[in-house]
Amino acid sequence: MFEEIFENVRRNAPLIHNITNYVTVNDCANMLLACGASPIMADDQEDALEITAICGGLNINIGTLNRRTIPAMFAAGKRANELGHPVVLDPVGAGASTLRTETALGLLKEVRFTVIRGNVSEIKTLALGSGNTKGVDANVADRVTEENLSGAIEFAKGFARRTGAVIAVTGAIDIVTDGERAFCIRNGRPEMSAITGTGCQLSALTAAFAAAGPDCPLEAAAAAVCAMGLCGEIAYERMTGLDGNSSYRNYIIDAMYRLTPAELERRANYEVR
Repeated sequence: MFEEIFENVRRNAPLIHNITNYVTVNDCANMLLACGASPIMADDQEDALEITAICGGLNINIGTLNRRTIPAMFAAGKRANELGHPVVLDPVGAGASTLRTETALGLLKEVRFTVIRGNVSEIKTLALGSGNTKGVDANVADRVTEENLSGAIEFAKGFARRTGAVIAVTGAIDIVTDGERAFCIRNGRPEMSAITGTGCQLSALTAAFAAAGPDCPLEAAAAAVCAMGLCGEIAYERMTGLDGNSSYRNYIIDAMYRLTPAELERRANYEVR
């Protein structure tokens, strides 16, 4: 299944509209190109409506919110819903400020999301209506471990059933669920947390995979999470004693560019619960 979805990305090159943060916008564009998709960025409301209409998917990332771009997020999300296009929400830093939290919760009320992807603190904030995060990072107390994995799965499943979206909780162990089945994914490297934007890149990647697998959003999201983690592993294998996090970021993008659908299928490390 993962192989087929990734092949569809490479074959169809879906155009993905990103309303994303300016810290990582370039890396998101390069990640989409590396996987075989095509990126476009538009965050003015008038422009965003037209761009959404010509795209196959929409990625909304609230990492650098401002009052000018928030209306574009709502408008583009509703337009994508009208067109039946997949929409991904990345609630970066939800719980860290009132503006981020209220914007994310407002989007949940007015836009139907195909996938909601965030760290466990961000997802808990959306599920509970309030919360606290360490900036854009998950709180240590929230982290998913082998010991609390079963409880985290049930929590994510419950939120997926409430929203109708696939929930992707990413961290040391990733959980991707539609409320019935949950993929527990163990691809990736801890060093990926030393790079700004791997989560943002993953959300853009998820939108591309969802556009390529519209009939199987759970498997599409899980495939994207596995692919990103696997590229982190492949990139780490390439590191030398002279390389740091900047090189590692580039190696991850290179790894995605060279990753084959067959290799993704073979090396994806997950169980389904």
